[in-house]
Amino acid sequence: MTNSKKSGVNKQSSSAVRGRGVILPIDACPSCGKALREKRSTLSFPVNGENIKVKKARHLSCPDCGEMVLLEEQARYVQREAVNTYRDKYRLLSAEEIRSVRERFGLTQAELSKILRLGPNTISRWEMGRNVQTAAMDVLLRLIRDLPESLEYLRKNVA
Repeated sequence: MTNSKKSGVNKQSSSAVRGRGVILPIDACPSCGKALREKRSTLSFPVNGENIKVKKARHLSCPDCGEMVLLEEQARYVQREAVNTYRDKYRLLSAEEIRSVRERFGLTQAELSKILRLGPNTISRWEMGRNVQTAAMDVLLRLIRDLPESLEYLRKNVA
């Protein structure tokens, strides 16, 4: 084992275990250090308190200890698919439809957030597909979309 004074990190072979001051290869299991293999299986992701299953999701798996690792791109895919599946299941407006409603009335994300009494980043998260609106918020968005006068009512009486 060699000690790097610049980084303060010990370097060791790929059979080393993380957490003991060693660096593992990118394809090594963080638990046991063995080589990970790519697999596809059904994974669950929580959306609004419900675990949503995503079929054929790619991930890395250790054949020895069973540890599962998701790369950043794989984790984003699982989240995006889970959110879309949840929206489809409950027939909620899509991210694009939410953006369209907002833009139709010339509202910024901050303005719509204020009207709906939401946090400043909530609309952005919905439009980016990172989060999904509740059924109650979906109803309000549909009211604004389908009954434009409801927007004026909300502006005057709620915001």
